[in-house]
Amino acid sequence: MNLEQLQRAMAAAVMQPLTADEEMQPHNAAGLAMKDVASEFIRPNDRLTAFERLEIYNRQYWFRLQSTFAEDFPALRAVIGEERFDALANAYLQAHPSRSFSLRNLGSKLLEWLSDNPHWAGRRAELAIDVVRVEWACVEAFDNAEYQPLTLSEIAVLGLDSTVSLQPHIQLLELKYPADSLVLELHQRQRRESREAGARSDSDVNGSSSNTRIRLRKKATWLAIHRADLSVYYKNLSRPEYITLAALRDGRSLPEALEAGFTGSRMPATNRVLAVREWFTYWAELGWICQPLVAESGINSKVG
Repeated sequence: MNLEQLQRAMAAAVMQPLTADEEMQPHNAAGLAMKDVASEFIRPNDRLTAFERLEIYNRQYWFRLQSTFAEDFPALRAVIGEERFDALANAYLQAHPSRSFSLRNLGSKLLEWLSDNPHWAGRRAELAIDVVRVEWACVEAFDNAEYQPLTLSEIAVLGLDSTVSLQPHIQLLELKYPADSLVLELHQRQRRESREAGARSDSDVNGSSSNTRIRLRKKATWLAIHRADLSVYYKNLSRPEYITLAALRDGRSLPEALEAGFTGSRMPATNRVLAVREWFTYWAELGWICQPLVAESGINSKVG
């Protein structure tokens, strides 16, 4: 083998899923015995065969994926239970193996995959999908870009045909459950347990979240998840505010966005004016509004 062939062979062997007993598969996807494959590029030593030496790397690779996945979705794990979560994680990771240099993107397809395969979440599938929406939105809100925001005075002089954009880190969610409170509680618990892990056994740490009693009733919820000062925050929205923000995000003009937001609303006209004033004041204070995101125009400049 040349170097490229060696790297490809090693990667293919290490990245193949483990067996149900967390051992290396006896055969690869082509049907070749892994003991023969391993012997092509790994030497045995006085303690381990070539297969056993390769199996160490195969296990560690998958244990790392499983650990990262669990760290990204602790609330999902608590909602569906530890055993079901482990099965779901393995099924998802086989369907969508890591294709990035960064494990940040590991769960990027989970919402789509779980929506198509809700049986992996059991009887709490609807709640589980909402929880995934919130947990992945937290990842996006923490990582996505931030541009120079418009001030309230700049927003006030915009014309009727003007369009604006939302900061890319803002994630707008329409949920069937108030899953934000559940996710917030469980993420805080995860961080607390991580700090205490040095003084507790793994079974204590791993078991506590899975033993959480989940009692959450359906309630239509509109949510914005955003970043400020390198921290992620949640803000509950009214339905008109959510629809207005979503319309602005989608490139609609200010009048179109407001019309969409109040369609079907029974709020009196005078109250609408006050509501819009409060919205834009709050959005400006948080720096949510920026110029339209047209990269080639050179309008926007990244903050920091």
